[in-house]
Amino acid sequence: MPVHSFFRPFNLALLAASSPSWPVLQAVAQEAPTQLERLEVEAESDDILVQDGYVAKQDRIGTKVDTPIAEIPQAISVVTQDQIEDQKPRTLNETLGYTASANPNSYGFDSRYDAFYLRGFPAHYNGLFRDGLRQYNGPSAWFKTEPHGIEGLTVLKGPASSLYGVSGPGGIVNLVTKRPKDERFREIELLGGTHERSQVAFDFSGPVNNEGTLLYRLTGLGRLSETELPGYPDDKLYLAPAMTWKPDEDTKLTVLGEISRAVTGGTAFFYNPAYGEVSNIYSGDPAWNDFTGKQGRIGYEFEHRFNDVLTVRQNLRFSGVDADLEYSGHYAADPDEPDVLARYWGHYKEDMRNFVVDNMAQFEFDTGPVSHVAVAGADYGWSDYEAYNGTSYSSVDDVATMPLSFSGSQTMHQVGVYLHDQMQWNDFTLFTSGRYDWVDTQSVDHQFTEIDQTDKAFSGRVGLSYRTEWGIVPYANYSTSFSPNLGFVYDGVTNERRVARPTKGEQVEIGVKYEIPDSNAVLSAAVFNIDQKDGVVYDGTFDDAGNQRQRQLDLNSRGLELEAAASFDNGLELIASYTYMRMKIEKGAPGTEGNELSSTPNHIFSLWGNYKFQSDELAGLGLGAGIRYVGESYGDDLNSFENDDRIFVDAALSYDFGARNPKLEGLMLQVNAKNLFDERKPICTAGNCYWDEGRSVFGSLRYRF
Repeated sequence: MPVHSFFRPFNLALLAASSPSWPVLQAVAQEAPTQLERLEVEAESDDILVQDGYVAKQDRIGTKVDTPIAEIPQAISVVTQDQIEDQKPRTLNETLGYTASANPNSYGFDSRYDAFYLRGFPAHYNGLFRDGLRQYNGPSAWFKTEPHGIEGLTVLKGPASSLYGVSGPGGIVNLVTKRPKDERFREIELLGGTHERSQVAFDFSGPVNNEGTLLYRLTGLGRLSETELPGYPDDKLYLAPAMTWKPDEDTKLTVLGEISRAVTGGTAFFYNPAYGEVSNIYSGDPAWNDFTGKQGRIGYEFEHRFNDVLTVRQNLRFSGVDADLEYSGHYAADPDEPDVLARYWGHYKEDMRNFVVDNMAQFEFDTGPVSHVAVAGADYGWSDYEAYNGTSYSSVDDVATMPLSFSGSQTMHQVGVYLHDQMQWNDFTLFTSGRYDWVDTQSVDHQFTEIDQTDKAFSGRVGLSYRTEWGIVPYANYSTSFSPNLGFVYDGVTNERRVARPTKGEQVEIGVKYEIPDSNAVLSAAVFNIDQKDGVVYDGTFDDAGNQRQRQLDLNSRGLELEAAASFDNGLELIASYTYMRMKIEKGAPGTEGNELSSTPNHIFSLWGNYKFQSDELAGLGLGAGIRYVGESYGDDLNSFENDDRIFVDAALSYDFGARNPKLEGLMLQVNAKNLFDERKPICTAGNCYWDEGRSVFGSLRYRF
């Protein structure tokens, strides 16, 4: 996206002579004025994620050390700052919409949660990381990601427990928080559009002192908005301060914080009149429909380089979410008259707290012709949630005043130790990673039954890549995952409620990455096979406390991924992805074994392009368009009915006023459309059916100075 630029005036100075000759003056007069290239100041810091347009170059998430992405023997996708700015996603789900093997399309329109799948496996509870530290979600107290507050995200595909501990077999998403820049950066943006959406955002950064040893960043946003659902708002206040202190080139301390308050609708569900069917009757009651979430985080990243061999790091964060959910629904009060509906109201409160600290030492050394970058570390994580619930079949006033009943709680302590060594010999790179985790969990259900559980497991990864002289990098890896599960499940045989067993997975992956020579473009392909034991899925039913029941089952995911990202000098930027995947239930509820998992399409395709005109006549104009295809899938695990395929078209139009008028440097107008052709079909998951969101259009005016 065009960004703030500075023009340096060209001054032609002539030494005066008493009698200048005409040929000299004529030669000077005929010289063409020099047009200096625009200096682009971008929002990303390139601190732990180095990026150039739509192409990511280097990242820390695959190895815990800064490594060229092409050399990491595992599939990695990156959503860069430029892609976020061009597409203007409103949620994390929208940010992932053009990423291979990421599926955020299983629950229709529901802005309450960022519920997404990686390689067919749910990743929203234990696959979300921020700045390399895990970020647990409770049953309903989920951390909400504000896209305006990140400078990119990395998706590490497949098991990642060998370095990051508790996580799922599909992979992890690491959010990169906007962090201080060492150059001045100022941005203000106004946005408005469909459903009375009004938003103001700002982003300020730069050095505090003349020496540049103290840097700051302050990012914020305020929004008031309705949605297509009655009484379902999308309001938010967000503030994220950050400071960096670097007294010398070998020491750096960065403090990252956030405080935010969001109010969305408490009910996104439409009444299902029969199994596998959805009506146009919205279940929410506008008089009782606020879902208020308050969240905060504070932490730091410390790094010190002792010498050419040893560097130590410590990353720490404390975070919390308070959720207050007002919801409602319809039900058929008389089985003989299914068209006569009655209503119930519910109230749910939950508090979630997390603490995590990661200590690591990085060693760089050689053993003969082999160069090593090794990491040894230990981390500790603590999480705790407590929930209360109440339901009324009388009135809003009744549910608003009733005391809430205890719904459940859980506390988890996790300790892990890990080793990683990436070895390079000639053009070969070998990765070996190993980790051991100990997890203690204390759970209390709604009947105050206490259960203590201890889990421990080893996780590993071995990967090998080879860089050819043509820029082609073939690779292969084997990796495993381990994830204790927060919450309770219902046994598939006895149907009794119990603490969930840990989920374990293993993957074999073969792929190739290609950095096109003399071009800022990367192509990648991968085939994978993942076996998961004791995965947790929703079964579409609810218990007496109002919680949707979850069950555990064994799954196998295998597929093919193709992905491309490019930013060309002519102003064209492209991203494309295709995923073929088959998600098979190896062991599950009776009648489901051998079937495909619900709402998991076999084919997902996406393509996005953005072109910024370079010519004098149209300079500053930008056109963007994208298509997202989500193939057919089954609506339940019995595979008794199917979801239709869907095609969503997105578009963008922008104009950089400073491209032709230096006085308007940094001023950008942009219009974005989501689901331009208003594709709106039902999507069913585990037998429950939802509606996709319709078309939305909004415009923004941004000024960087």
